[in-house]
Amino acid sequence: MDTSKGSAETKEGETTPLAAIGDDERNIQKNYWIEHSVDLTVEAMMLDSKAFDLDKEERPEVLSLLPPFKGKSILELGAGIGRFTGDLAKEAGEVLALDFIENVIQKNESINGHFKNVKFMCADVTSPDLKIGSASIDLIFSNWLLMYLSDTEVENLAARMMRWLKVGGFIFFRESCFHQSGDSKRRNNPTHYREPRFYTKICWVFQKISSHDDKGLQRFLDNVQYKCAGILRYERVFGHGFVSTGGLETTKEFVAKLELKPGQKVLDVGCGIGGGDFYMSDNFNVEVVGIDLSVNMVSFALERAIGRQCAVEFEVADCTTKTYPDHAFDVIYSRDTILHIHDKPALFKNFFKWLKPGGKVLISDYCKCSESPSAEFKEYIKQRGYDLHDLEAYGQMLKDAGFKEVIAEDRTDQFLSVLQRELDLVEKEKEDFISDFSEEDYNDIVDGWKAKLIRSSSGEQRWGLFIAKKKI
Repeated sequence: MDTSKGSAETKEGETTPLAAIGDDERNIQKNYWIEHSVDLTVEAMMLDSKAFDLDKEERPEVLSLLPPFKGKSILELGAGIGRFTGDLAKEAGEVLALDFIENVIQKNESINGHFKNVKFMCADVTSPDLKIGSASIDLIFSNWLLMYLSDTEVENLAARMMRWLKVGGFIFFRESCFHQSGDSKRRNNPTHYREPRFYTKICWVFQKISSHDDKGLQRFLDNVQYKCAGILRYERVFGHGFVSTGGLETTKEFVAKLELKPGQKVLDVGCGIGGGDFYMSDNFNVEVVGIDLSVNMVSFALERAIGRQCAVEFEVADCTTKTYPDHAFDVIYSRDTILHIHDKPALFKNFFKWLKPGGKVLISDYCKCSESPSAEFKEYIKQRGYDLHDLEAYGQMLKDAGFKEVIAEDRTDQFLSVLQRELDLVEKEKEDFISDFSEEDYNDIVDGWKAKLIRSSSGEQRWGLFIAKKKI
């Protein structure tokens, strides 16, 4: 088949035509799926003997995550035998269902051909012969497709999908990451089980917008404050699984105040790499939903979740735009995260709606004193993009959102104690720290912790603990 022109550089500096690389990859994947699509059943397509039961559970969930698509144009890539095609066709204005195995797409047409708004096409998504009009699609949907493409093919397809999308349109994809899914025996498996970080954003839905401004908070977090190496560096200081003050020690203390009961549901806003969520699930038998704006954080959390038997799920999400049903959670928990949020009153009102009657919210966060900040502290706040308040004002925002029994505690003395202990440990293990990271990383941590100690000792930077309850 035809592929894009060009070349790739090898380790020796020589070049190999990208067309040859692409042809080889496509032939391998095509032969793999010809082998596994002799039996055109949902079990064969999902490569799992329990696929029938899995499909009944997961298909409604996947569809529920899609943006509204009534009357919209949908491009379904890797449509297979039509597990989702019919559901999409019921509401869409038009659906183009595409798959690169001929008997598979024919089976889809035999099942869903009665939908007059569906067009069926046998084509490879990587082929330059695939012609789809620019800005013609409202929603591009794929379920387990990108893992059957090479890295270069994924990158090229992403660029093409953005051209196909209308402004305001969405891309939805779902992939298996890290390891094989399904229990079917395979003589060979050319599937690419990537880390979620490869896909740039681990969220399930992308939206194309007309703005060219790409310097939002998420980019800052993932490219400045919470680079992958930086996260591991913080974890070295806070302890395994944690990127917030005091690590497991403060987590145990604060979670004890929630009086968690088995079966309760917890929302962790700013979940980081998941240590607190695993602790709550493992020790109190609760369900935890962890959300974080940082792709890198959630990627690490998902990695740490592999092999664990716990009721924890993670999602890249912006808590200021994310929606949940009213009364969805028993507890909302957040550690040193809401300092990034500028419209705290609106967020706290959402917290109030999302909590069940009698539910609790617990927040630890950076705060400031009631006096005007010094020039140095003001510059620090600006550089980080923080929105800090004094403890009284912070507590009042929770009261204004409807919460009762609001407790606002100044935990700055504890903060100072923890900071000093963490700093002492890093300095004690200087050689090992530098060996594992770098001298620059060591200096950044030491200088940062010393600066926080100075600001907090002077009274400018405070650390607050806030507990509030929704009246029954």
